Amino acid sequence: MSGTYRDFLELSYEELEEKNLSLKEERKQRTDAGKLQEARLKDLTDTKGVKAVTVLFSDLEGRLHMLDYDKKFLVNSFDNLTFDGSSIRGFTAQKESDLRLGLDWGSFYWTPADVFGSGKALVFGEVIDKDGKPYAADLRGMLKQFATQQFKDNGYTLNAANEIEGFLFDGVDAERNFAKAGSFEYVNAGGYYHSLPGDPLREFIDTAAEVQRAMGFENEKDHPEVAPSQFEINYTYGEVVSAADQIQLYKLICRQVATQMGMTASFLPKPVTGVNGSGMHTNVSITKDKKNLFWDANGQEKISELAWSFIDKILTAGNDLCLLLNASVNAYRRLDPHFEAPNQIKASATDRGSMIRIPIGNEKSARVEVRSVGPDANPYAVLLSIFKTGLDGEIGRIENLRQAERYLPDNVYTAIENFRGSEWAGKLLGEDVKGRYADLKQASADRCARLLGTIVKAPEVQFHHDVYNQLLWGQF
Repeated sequence: MSGTYRDFLELSYEELEEKNLSLKEERKQRTDAGKLQEARLKDLTDTKGVKAVTVLFSDLEGRLHMLDYDKKFLVNSFDNLTFDGSSIRGFTAQKESDLRLGLDWGSFYWTPADVFGSGKALVFGEVIDKDGKPYAADLRGMLKQFATQQFKDNGYTLNAANEIEGFLFDGVDAERNFAKAGSFEYVNAGGYYHSLPGDPLREFIDTAAEVQRAMGFENEKDHPEVAPSQFEINYTYGEVVSAADQIQLYKLICRQVATQMGMTASFLPKPVTGVNGSGMHTNVSITKDKKNLFWDANGQEKISELAWSFIDKILTAGNDLCLLLNASVNAYRRLDPHFEAPNQIKASATDRGSMIRIPIGNEKSARVEVRSVGPDANPYAVLLSIFKTGLDGEIGRIENLRQAERYLPDNVYTAIENFRGSEWAGKLLGEDVKGRYADLKQASADRCARLLGTIVKAPEVQFHHDVYNQLLWGQF
């Protein structure tokens, strides 16, 4: 169809960045929700050329769902958006399927037309139960409630920054097409920090970084990673709910940009044997009155007692949390010590095989890095489990807790058993949601061979049967 007579909104990247940074500042200032709603509805009404608003929400496993609402309909009916929850994995049963979507107007973004379509904006939704309360299996809503309560009770702002690694493979939809192709094709073999300015990996990174910049991510650095065709695009930290939203947007942007370039961005933790897998290193800190509470110039490794207590609680619950941080069968392929895998339940300033690392920092940047996180995990589950454990968990009576010879599971079955038997996991999610999540992971695991083997030599790009089964059944 000819676009000659269309006149939908298409903003320049410079205009988009300015608008989205302004929205980001409103979030930082904790602008009243009612004022945000009023302002965004006015923006939508007054801005010519906006045809639709994309509403995003995530299921229990972290899959991102999107639906477009006509702008005029949304402006008039935003308080009564319903959907069938029984069609969403981990949500309601068929007999009690009706759920609502509330709009979190503080998570509104103006979007680049060449990536998301002209005349569109997007906003994250909050899943509402039939009784009008936040839906228990919507972990974004649970994370938001926890963060809001921490600010109300203690004045704490929970901050997170995620380093999300991925692979770029040749061909569109390479993951789904693996069964036919039998392999993945690298687009670059350069390695860490090494690619030519015009090669496909560098062009992909540049383009995705431009989109992130336009959406107010405030980029820091980007580069090829250790494995061939592997990438990482870093951006600044943010308040915990916005940080989790940005993880979802980061992966969405990368996948869409790759598709437009005839390639596939993959966030499987270990798509290729014999090379480093992909992680999602999760850096966290807590501020109060703009002061970083994790910093102590005189403390061990220059972090505070609060930070060390936070670390000790996570180390205590390491095996309880593992299934939330490493949510797929494939994720346990990554926890291989031969490839800098962070599978040791200990803390270190230098050892990258540790579950927790204390990076070099200062008064502004002091933080705790949780390294044992797969990029295909539900970001809301990851950040909820880390912060709630670090603040509300218990410190176990484990000899030499920070350096004990303890390891995370090397297979999903052990992780599921640990999770099902964990009292703390029930307190984190509630017993009902805990059970639903475990059942989903069990069903996924049971599609794969129980014994996955150990080290697999792969001089060329190969793919193991556990990953194949995940792709075959749509588990990515």
